Amino acid sequence: MTSTPLPAAFLPLLLLLSCFASCGSAKSILRTLPEDHRLRLSTGRSRSSKNQYCDSWRLSVETNNAGKWRTIPTKCISYVGAYMDGEKYQSDSDVAAHDSLTFAKDVTLAGDEKDIWVFDVDETVLSNAPYYADNGWGSGLFNETSFDEWVFQAKAPALSSSLKLYNELLGLGFQVVFLTGRAENQRNVTVQNLLDAGYHSWERLILRGDSDIGKPAVTYKSGKRAELEAEGYRIYGNSGDQWSDLFGLPMAVRSFKLPNPMYYIS
Repeated sequence: MTSTPLPAAFLPLLLLLSCFASCGSAKSILRTLPEDHRLRLSTGRSRSSKNQYCDSWRLSVETNNAGKWRTIPTKCISYVGAYMDGEKYQSDSDVAAHDSLTFAKDVTLAGDEKDIWVFDVDETVLSNAPYYADNGWGSGLFNETSFDEWVFQAKAPALSSSLKLYNELLGLGFQVVFLTGRAENQRNVTVQNLLDAGYHSWERLILRGDSDIGKPAVTYKSGKRAELEAEGYRIYGNSGDQWSDLFGLPMAVRSFKLPNPMYYIS
């Protein structure tokens, strides 16, 4: 009688059974595995369980499931620092910019200089990571005084993926509007910082005036978008690191959320 060969998928099982027979116990099998695999099999957890939690927490933040959170979890301080300082943050930002450009290329512009793309400023076109690196990556409550001191230095670098997107949008014929929660008395330093970072032109830079102070970000920013539309502008895209940059009517045709696990603005 001829035997039928076993499918290749059964080979790992046969090897495991063979090891049981020759080694005599599961403990012997565990000793043949790398240490991190032994830990997973014996405890059901890996050494990176803290990072896994922090990664899931960051997903909750980015999807807005976390709601109005105040500070990052203490055990995630080093995780957030590594994320902001590493390749993953850059990659996430690159993907957001790529998705934005893909949409923008499908828009048929009227060519009357009324087709606009709205950008937030902080953590959208300019990065305050140098400030937050020196201030616990968002592990403490926001200190407006020290942050304003940083803003007046006008040293925030460009977010490279946003600068690239900005240039590509200008090349497509979009007008750019910067809509920021910064105060009007920070206009000059903000202009200087944008120019130094490589943003050479824009249709408008909108900051909080006296009548805007104290307004929730959603109310303030949606109100400014309404004013733009009342002037005849068509808002095709809106990029921001906070949901409050994007929510509220009127909204852009498409809104694009950039990553930011350091703070939440309602």
